[in-house]
Amino acid sequence: MKKERTINRANCGVRFENFENWFARLKKKLLSLLQLRKMSGDGDQQEHFDGLFLSIAQHHPKGAAQLLDTFVSFLSRKTDFFTGAEEGQWEKLVMSTFRKYEKISRETHEAEQREKREKEAARKAAKAKKEVESTIKPAEITELTDAEAEKLQMEIDAEKEGSQTSSDNKNAVKSKVIGDEEEDASERGKIMPNSGNGCDLERYKWTQTLQDVEVRIPLNVNFRAKQKDLNINFTKKHLTVGVKGQPPIIDDDFPHEIKLEETTWVIEDGKTVILNIEKVNKMNWWSKLVKSDPEISTKKINPEPSKLSDLDGETRGMVEKMMYDQRQKELGLPTSDDQKKQDILKKFMQQHPEMDFSKCKFN
Repeated sequence: MKKERTINRANCGVRFENFENWFARLKKKLLSLLQLRKMSGDGDQQEHFDGLFLSIAQHHPKGAAQLLDTFVSFLSRKTDFFTGAEEGQWEKLVMSTFRKYEKISRETHEAEQREKREKEAARKAAKAKKEVESTIKPAEITELTDAEAEKLQMEIDAEKEGSQTSSDNKNAVKSKVIGDEEEDASERGKIMPNSGNGCDLERYKWTQTLQDVEVRIPLNVNFRAKQKDLNINFTKKHLTVGVKGQPPIIDDDFPHEIKLEETTWVIEDGKTVILNIEKVNKMNWWSKLVKSDPEISTKKINPEPSKLSDLDGETRGMVEKMMYDQRQKELGLPTSDDQKKQDILKKFMQQHPEMDFSKCKFN
């Protein structure tokens, strides 16, 4: 009996050890399932993939367009994303997803900007209050001699002039200014367009065609800038460009509306931002990039770099007619419409030689 009880204890020990192993395996599987659920991207867990996507993004120096192209190529080659459902279903899915996160992004950005403005206003108010409290003292009247008063006034005037000069040179013009030799008084003081029909300024350069505007903005940083280092924001009427933590290079309204869906930007060599802005009105030359810029003379624009050959036949004909009429007016010669009227009148006079037109006045 003693031997049998010993054997039973041994058997129970084996079964208990098996149970421990089974429970450990079950626990491991449950932890794996919980980890997979946590990493699935549902709800607020999407940030777990940020490290992976940031690593991938670093291999795409041309920005979001290149990264998106790589991802879509993956979907095309490795999945049935485009062919596994009804025609056009993938497009609906993509657009709904993009619109969802566009709305979230804009709301977040606006909230951050609003909070930033409120904090800055509170900081300035507190600073101003502190300065006022620390500087308030009984008023003192100091009587100056004529010489001291004149010297003080000269210092004030010099300070104002220096401040004005500094403000004027903030984005100084590198292009030629039209002088008094210009016959058209309305053109004097305007800027001669550069070779790309735009303007060369101290902080950036812009060129244009009838369809779009290209802007080249040197960042002037001592590191290779990436997308995360920049603050670039477009609306239909406003442009903001700058390096995070620094005053913006551009923060102003456009003179005309732009097409947001066709407007893009890239970083070139980590040192320069290139914007490509699509115009809404493709029959209009811009006289400035943003409203605070100096105005260029659109009458001096050279249409050759504008690639008129890229326009459709009707638009190209209208543009060429406008340019011809403008040149004729500047030379004091009849426009195309005036010439057409003269040709019709001449033909009528030839058909009716019996009529006397010598005393007729024609406008």
